[in-house]
Amino acid sequence: MNTSPVTERMQTVFRNVLNEPDLQLTDDLTAAEVPGWDSLAHIGLMFSLEAEFGVTFTDNELSLLENVGQLRTVIEAKHSS
Repeated sequence: MNTSPVTERMQTVFRNVLNEPDLQLTDDLTAAEVPGWDSLAHIGLMFSLEAEFGVTFTDNELSLLENVGQLRTVIEAKHSS
């Protein structure tokens, strides 16, 4: 995963919400690969990311996301506009 400011901020949010201080985000990382990243934690992550970046995700966007890389792409597109 690239080391952009967006990536670094995402990683901080993920670590805090999932209580995993050593978690390393990669573009292909999925919820199934992270202990504790269940549906409830996912909601917390999305709300926390929205607050961190000042963006709002649509239901359609959230339903299409398959991995962290796709999430980062959506955040970068919304955050830059």
